[in-house]
Amino acid sequence: MGNARNIAFWVVLFLMILALFNLFSDGGSQTSGRQISYSDFIQRVDKDQISGVTIDGEKIGMTTKDGSQFTTIRPQGEEVADRLISKGVDVRVQPQQQSGFLSLLGVWLPFILLIGVWIFFMNRMQGGGKGGAMGFGKSRAKLLTEKHGRVTFDDVAGIDEAKEELEEIVEFLRNPQKFSRLGGKIPKGALLVGPPGTGKTLLARAIAGEAGVPFFTISGSDFVEMFVGVGASRVRDMFEQAKKSAPCIVFIDEIDAVGRARGVGIGGGNDEREQTLNQLLVEMDGFEANEGIIIVAATNRKDVLDPALLRPGRFDRQIYVGNPDIKGREKILNVHARKVPLGPDVDLRIIARGTPGFSGADLMNLVNEAALMAARIGRRFVAMEDFENAKDKVMLGVERRSMVLTPEQKEKTAYHEAGHAVVGLSLPKCDPVYKATIIPRGGALGMVVSLPEMDKLNYHKDEAKQKITMTMAGKAAEIIKYGEEGVSNGPAGDIQQASALARAMVMRWGMSDKVGAVDYAEAHEGYQGNTGGFSVSASTKELIEQEVRDLIEDGYQEARRILIEKEVEFERMAKGLLEYETLTGEEIGRILRGEALGGDDDNTPNSTVPVVASVPKIEPQRPASDATPQPQG
Repeated sequence: MGNARNIAFWVVLFLMILALFNLFSDGGSQTSGRQISYSDFIQRVDKDQISGVTIDGEKIGMTTKDGSQFTTIRPQGEEVADRLISKGVDVRVQPQQQSGFLSLLGVWLPFILLIGVWIFFMNRMQGGGKGGAMGFGKSRAKLLTEKHGRVTFDDVAGIDEAKEELEEIVEFLRNPQKFSRLGGKIPKGALLVGPPGTGKTLLARAIAGEAGVPFFTISGSDFVEMFVGVGASRVRDMFEQAKKSAPCIVFIDEIDAVGRARGVGIGGGNDEREQTLNQLLVEMDGFEANEGIIIVAATNRKDVLDPALLRPGRFDRQIYVGNPDIKGREKILNVHARKVPLGPDVDLRIIARGTPGFSGADLMNLVNEAALMAARIGRRFVAMEDFENAKDKVMLGVERRSMVLTPEQKEKTAYHEAGHAVVGLSLPKCDPVYKATIIPRGGALGMVVSLPEMDKLNYHKDEAKQKITMTMAGKAAEIIKYGEEGVSNGPAGDIQQASALARAMVMRWGMSDKVGAVDYAEAHEGYQGNTGGFSVSASTKELIEQEVRDLIEDGYQEARRILIEKEVEFERMAKGLLEYETLTGEEIGRILRGEALGGDDDNTPNSTVPVVASVPKIEPQRPASDATPQPQG
């Protein structure tokens, strides 16, 4: 409909410009020629020099017998036709009513064009809302009808608790008597909260597919415009539409765009957004009851939402949609692998075990990348090797084999990664090392990757210390091999990870006896970009930094001690990396024991690594349960 209106506008505009062009071109053709005085014209008539005359109102166009053309203006009230006819001149007269209409059109056409262009651009600026250019306050909620590609709860996996909550809402809409006979009331709203990619919008689409009632969908940003009051008007119009279709479901995606807490930020917030939020609060739980309208909203930033929006009576249920565990990941992989021909060696449970911290979107991307890799080399099905290569690509980045490294750079990278591997294998609380490589991936020249035996839900003090030790082993390895002056900038990423983990231990997790069990994260200058909600004394800041420094220094010294003690294994590992470039878990153990790796096909730079995953890096800024996979560089 919007495209038809745009095409019609441009067609009308073209026709009006064409008419204007014809007007001026016709006028010019009728009065073409050099202008002369009226007395000169009379003299030429008397001398029989004129062969033809065209009279157009006050204008007279003449043609002389030698073919020249002239124009003149006739004085008002002067009649010249009889005189011309008596001289035998051919006289033609243009109709005056046509000329008057074209003159009027010529006067008003520029104004009509300006008004049309203004309406067009105002319509575009407001997104072509309903009701034409002036329909700013109309709701943009779309009635979702998925005749093709319908999503149901069978397509949602790995988030069983969240699905059960929403299945109950759908059941309430289908059979309200089942709940109302015991005094239960239908929930007014459900807020889906969770990290990006966990399936919040997919859940909403599944509700639309299962509910069998009208389902309206809109984005939070669709309410906010440049004019104050437009958003509030759209909220009112959206609820008016919903009332006409009740019972129904209204889904607001990214509600934080309009639901931010009021009165915060520089200048106290935005009037348009706050008016929109106020109207939304009134509509959800005001004097007028909106029976049969259920609001489902999604956000990954619950902390910025207004408290009034989160209270019972508005959003009665807050459903957390988190990253799936190993069983959930296996179910999600099964859903996404339905349309993918799998090879006989593919075990989705092993792939699920090797992808800790992956969200549903990550797993969908993993399956897609595996299918693309299999198609690229001409397979008829997707093999386990394709899944493993796709997992490495998603988690670690694309191999940069075209990158030119000097022998010195490769050697230093090999010793750096050998330090990580040897120390990681020597510490019992570190995740088992499964892969080491000196092939550049992403921004790293090499990496060592570990695999947790199960999903980590918390982090202990001894584990964190050993993690810092393994992280600082790269720098210790370079100093042991090349001396204090030979260390490179390669450990920069390691130092950053170790510093973040040590600060989390001291400032958030209460793992320092000297600092105590006090959360200093928000008050510490520069931490998470926050300048503080309360003041901290200079002595406390100094103590915090000293404790962080001590944790990192202790880890470095422990890594140095282990590498000196295991000098033979350290050298074997570095030389094995230089020879084979990529070593997997079992091959690393054989290298450290001094055993041969077997035939050429047993391990080459292109060999397939076993299906396992990288160590999840615990983000110090977040709880340990929010761990995401990241290798040691």
